[in-house]
Amino acid sequence: MKPMRFLTLCVALLFAAGCAKKPAPNSPSTPSTPTDATTPSTPGTSTPQVPGKPLTTDAIAPTEATNGGNTVKGWLAWRGPHQTGVSDEKNLPDAWEIGGKNHLWTYDIAGRGSPVIADGKLYGIGYEGELADLQEVLFCLNAETGEKLWEKRRSDFLSDVVYDRYAIASPTVDPQTGYIYWLSTPGVLACYKPDGTEVWRSSLMENIGRNTYPNGRTGSVVIDADLLIVRGVTNNWGSEGPPNDRFYGMDKLTGEVVWSATPGVGPPFLKDSSVSTPFLDWVGDKRVFYSGTGDGNIVCINARDGTSIWRYQYCVGGIGSSVVVHDGGVIAIHGLEQPPLSPYGSTQGAITKLKIDAPTTKPEPGQPGAPYYGEDAKIWRGECVAFTSSPVLVGDRIYQCVDTGILLCIDAKTGKQLWSRKLAPDQIHASPVYGDGKLYLPFNNGLFYILKPNDEGPQELAKVQLDGNALGAPAIWNGKVYVHSMKKLYCFGEKREKDLSPAWPQRKAVKAGAAAKLQVIPADFQLHAGKAQTFRVRSLDANGHVVGLVTDSKVDYFIPPTARVKAQMDAKIEGDTIVAAKDSKMSAGSFKFTSGQLSGTTRGRLLAGLPYKEDFESFQITEKHDTETEADGSVSMFAYPPLAWLKARFAWEIRQVGDTKALAKTLDRLILQRQLTFIEDDVLSNYTLQADLMTDGGRRLASDVGLVNQRYQFALKGNHQQLEVTSNVERISESVPFKFDSKKWYTLKTRVDVNADGSGVIRAKAWPKGEPEPEAWTIEVQHKDAHKQGAPGLYGFAINGRYRVYIDNISITANGSSKE
Repeated sequence: MKPMRFLTLCVALLFAAGCAKKPAPNSPSTPSTPTDATTPSTPGTSTPQVPGKPLTTDAIAPTEATNGGNTVKGWLAWRGPHQTGVSDEKNLPDAWEIGGKNHLWTYDIAGRGSPVIADGKLYGIGYEGELADLQEVLFCLNAETGEKLWEKRRSDFLSDVVYDRYAIASPTVDPQTGYIYWLSTPGVLACYKPDGTEVWRSSLMENIGRNTYPNGRTGSVVIDADLLIVRGVTNNWGSEGPPNDRFYGMDKLTGEVVWSATPGVGPPFLKDSSVSTPFLDWVGDKRVFYSGTGDGNIVCINARDGTSIWRYQYCVGGIGSSVVVHDGGVIAIHGLEQPPLSPYGSTQGAITKLKIDAPTTKPEPGQPGAPYYGEDAKIWRGECVAFTSSPVLVGDRIYQCVDTGILLCIDAKTGKQLWSRKLAPDQIHASPVYGDGKLYLPFNNGLFYILKPNDEGPQELAKVQLDGNALGAPAIWNGKVYVHSMKKLYCFGEKREKDLSPAWPQRKAVKAGAAAKLQVIPADFQLHAGKAQTFRVRSLDANGHVVGLVTDSKVDYFIPPTARVKAQMDAKIEGDTIVAAKDSKMSAGSFKFTSGQLSGTTRGRLLAGLPYKEDFESFQITEKHDTETEADGSVSMFAYPPLAWLKARFAWEIRQVGDTKALAKTLDRLILQRQLTFIEDDVLSNYTLQADLMTDGGRRLASDVGLVNQRYQFALKGNHQQLEVTSNVERISESVPFKFDSKKWYTLKTRVDVNADGSGVIRAKAWPKGEPEPEAWTIEVQHKDAHKQGAPGLYGFAINGRYRVYIDNISITANGSSKE
């Protein structure tokens, strides 16, 4: 067998030091536990960890062929063991009161999501602190007593989140290994052992171009055998440069990308993120999942190889509710406007049941998206509005809470509404759960109901008023019901000495057929100069199931026929390994592996490390613009930005600007009018980033331009005539006056210095290009829990898509080097 080395696509080392949380008033006292902390790395380098390599050396995850078998009990994922919000437990509470009957304990931490429970341990996500000190917390408690066992803390960075909209998600536990997976709001995906030991982590923002939104909605990951499925709106690089809602299948033990899928259509339907959790299912022997998307589609994707099977254009904007599957149909709900030319007019919201296997129409050549369903795929449709509250499916009955605080009961076979009951003024996120013949339903106003439903209506058994708004679905385990409010986590039910909860359902075993294609892992990678990348190659059958490892494959350079930039990575092929020399140049490209008649591809970015310089003079401006002309009527000309940059395509172009070539912000895509672009990877630290900047616009309306250094953004604010330092704008945002003129070049120099105690100083200076560099820094900002590392990048905001910004003469050097 060929040597194999597990290389994660990307590993972020974001740690933030902090004090242990004090126990809740009626929680047992616990000793302090260490938080995530790390020592700054050497100048301009990563930590000693090899980029992409897991932090532990665990054995290979069970492949789909062996399937491993489940060994972990509990409520391991959002929506429970059947993905429908239904528990198989009996003897659950039918009455409760705060501080009284059936109220076992409370843990004081704000949250908007749902906890999960595995082998007697509860894992939840919350947040604590204010302004720059606010941090998200993954906490582990004894699920019976509420005693804190450990916690991990992370600070926000470079996100668009406002109003403290954090922890809108659930952790996920692997039923085979017990490993816990947490996707933080800014997009750090991490894997932990049950004792809190970190296995691997990856900053999805800085490594696959994941975007954030003001609502902070994050969602939960899904596990299928050896794969971890995660989703988000990304604009990555190359063919995945256009912004779209994408799904990624990753190796659950290493974080390596196994496949990616782009099933939707993107703008103008793409208006938001989606927290619709994928619903895993079988269509015959094909493993698939269904989900809503940020561009208003319901999609079906092969969970094993990422093939997009079908989509249905359901609405315009992000679908937040998750789907359920019933008797050959997918049931989905939304609260948005209908798509253009919809036969349902301008009504808002719908609940619909679609056939899981209906005839599809292929998109026109060159058009995005999967094959799509027409209206003939619809089984039934009803009118109702829900944005992120998801349905519960119990037999043939759907229980759905709509935006006005009304609970509906709907016949899943016919779509007929059987009854409705007004229970609260409104509903935002929270979804009901069902167990032991009862519905447990929290509301935005903090009311928490126990209802006994039947076909005539719901019988109210009990309700309590929680402290704080309730936005997460409850979880059920071992005779107890858990619910998280924006102030506290509550546990109701009975004490038990033994875990009597049902076993987690086993995944169906499928025998693979004949090999039909190859799957190369990682499918998307980052390679550093002076390093080598090895791969695992396995054969798949026509349904995407693993046949076995392939040991005789050959590899060659590959340029996809649809590639806009015909590029090749500056690396050599040695057997089945890609090797980059120490003097390799930043580049990107694809490779094809073949074995007999079978083939598969992979792609990667080669990062040359520091020092890095780019003045754009070597680029040939030969591309004709599709939508823009010059003042004399001639077609505008440009060159594409460096292919290896992340989030650069469609956001930037290289143009002739006076007597120099420079990077120019695009104006023809409003969804990208404000963009962060990353040059290197996220493990860099202790470097100086400098560039020349220029803005368009006038006195009343001017654009912003700047740089990103170690997860801090430095910007010349055109309308405000300021130099501003931010991370998340509500966490860190400080500025000083700095007058600058449009259409005039200025130099901006930035650096971040982290002290031994974890605090840091963020510095920047700006001056007219060509003038002597000032000795003093223009701005200095103190941060108690400084970001320890992060990808260098660029920032541009072409306000209203009207006024460009320009960047030239980029330089990144290690602090303390002679070239600083």
